[in-house]
Amino acid sequence: MSYDKGVPPHGGMLVDLMVDEARSNLLKEIAQELPDVVLNDRQLCEFELLATGTYSPLSGYMNRSDYESVVDRMRLQDGLLWPLPVCLDVHDSQAGKLEVGQSLAIRDPEGFMLGVLHVEDVWQVDYDKEICKLYGNDVPDDLTKTFYLRGQGDHYVGGKLEVISLPLHFEFKQLRMTPQEIRTIYRKLGWQRVIGFLCRQLVHRPQFEMTIKAMRTVKGNLLLLPISGVSKPGDIDFYTRIKCYRTLSRYYPPDSSVMNLLPYDHVGEGVREDLLKAIIAKNYGCTHCLMDNGRRIEEGGRDSHLKRDSGDDWDMGRKLLDEIGVRLIPFEEMVYLPFEDAYSGLDQIIDGMRTVDVSNEQIQKRIRSGRRVPEWASFPEVVAELQKTYLPPQKQGFTVFLTGLSGAGKSTVAKILYSRFLEIGGRPVTLLDGDIVRRNLSSELSFSKEHRDINVRRIGFVASEITKNRGIAICAPIAPYQETRREIRAGIEAWGGFIEVHISTPIEVCEKRDRKGMYAKARVGLIKGFTGVDDPYEVPEFPEVSIDTTGLTPDEAVQEILLFLGQKSYLS
Repeated sequence: MSYDKGVPPHGGMLVDLMVDEARSNLLKEIAQELPDVVLNDRQLCEFELLATGTYSPLSGYMNRSDYESVVDRMRLQDGLLWPLPVCLDVHDSQAGKLEVGQSLAIRDPEGFMLGVLHVEDVWQVDYDKEICKLYGNDVPDDLTKTFYLRGQGDHYVGGKLEVISLPLHFEFKQLRMTPQEIRTIYRKLGWQRVIGFLCRQLVHRPQFEMTIKAMRTVKGNLLLLPISGVSKPGDIDFYTRIKCYRTLSRYYPPDSSVMNLLPYDHVGEGVREDLLKAIIAKNYGCTHCLMDNGRRIEEGGRDSHLKRDSGDDWDMGRKLLDEIGVRLIPFEEMVYLPFEDAYSGLDQIIDGMRTVDVSNEQIQKRIRSGRRVPEWASFPEVVAELQKTYLPPQKQGFTVFLTGLSGAGKSTVAKILYSRFLEIGGRPVTLLDGDIVRRNLSSELSFSKEHRDINVRRIGFVASEITKNRGIAICAPIAPYQETRREIRAGIEAWGGFIEVHISTPIEVCEKRDRKGMYAKARVGLIKGFTGVDDPYEVPEFPEVSIDTTGLTPDEAVQEILLFLGQKSYLS
């Protein structure tokens, strides 16, 4: 395959795993007798990167020898640099039935057949060892948890892939090109030097100015690669992000930039991930790679959140980049100079020079709170797209999430709050009280610890849908576990407001109010796992409102919540 003097792919060959029609029909017929593996969202991303050649020269999932070589020394068995393993994880029960030499039908969650994997290896993986090797000894708990949750089981399968179809996408189809298609565009436009910009965050004015500066410095063009993998808590929703990128692309000079979605699942941060991104950029024909944490390789930086790389990785970082053959452009933090009406890198600022800066998070908070975003911070069209999704508080949906011990007064406060919201009007209101949900949504569940947690998660899901559709959800479960409440908050705050109200009435008062005698039964062991007696209640760390109803009437408690909502502009 000729590359017309362009950058050669990693390993010298751009693979194409798609089979022709005749082979496709044969595989579909054979697949009826094959065991299935259903890919989750993260695995679909990895499958697509393999199928399109973005992970060239890999022709499938790594076998055990390649996996161990990559984990231990960042190289495939043949010596080619490759920083992270690419393996298919399967359920333990399925792994026990697999044998080397058989094949697996690869399907999406809807059962649509994507390809066939010819099994070369099946082995049990030690995730603790893998995480330590990949990210160092001092691995934060959040990364460890993310790493485990993304998997399907503790066995890996390796082998060659034959791809019948790419994962189905019904949106932004024109922005989903293979590396070969992108390289064809370069040849058509006569591009010689291309900067690949792999970005998760939105590009506002300072970041835009940074890309322009980079293009001028290398006298090149830009391939914008928004990462469109699995969304993380706090991410701007996928559709809004891509519409913002499309709006932004109009500000670049004609025929100077191309945008293409990259289905990459970002997990950790470190030199290994940065090297893999450089390989991806190389396979897309880029001579340079710009990423938002690239400075740490170029300068050997060791910021606090980057300590998850081993010392050897740090020492080898720049040398390995040279081996890949892609020049890394560090992400330069740009600030605005109001007196000059210009942008400058932080390293060029001299003492006494006035600067202003605003982060992605601050811009998002401004939009959510209804405050103006200055034009030096972002483009008006980008802000307008964000405002369509992230309405000001008085137009947002929101959830009032009351949590506290049984008998604290949650249900009474929730009912009065429900009536007050209906009286105020302007939004549909739904009451999701614990007992109501038990009868209508979770009647099959018991009161075990696991089932109580499932019940609370169901309440959170329904509340997120109500919030998404700009209504008001009032939830009043006990919700004793901090981690569950945190997850519910993250899911709801992606769409609107989340107001956690801790009804902090002491357990002594709750017991006196207990007309059903539940506490008394729990004290003598007739009821097991009762919150506050033999099962813990984890007190919220930072609730928006905390109310002890011991000396307050229910109306006074509701008034405290309404005052907070008014202060935050949720009530028009």
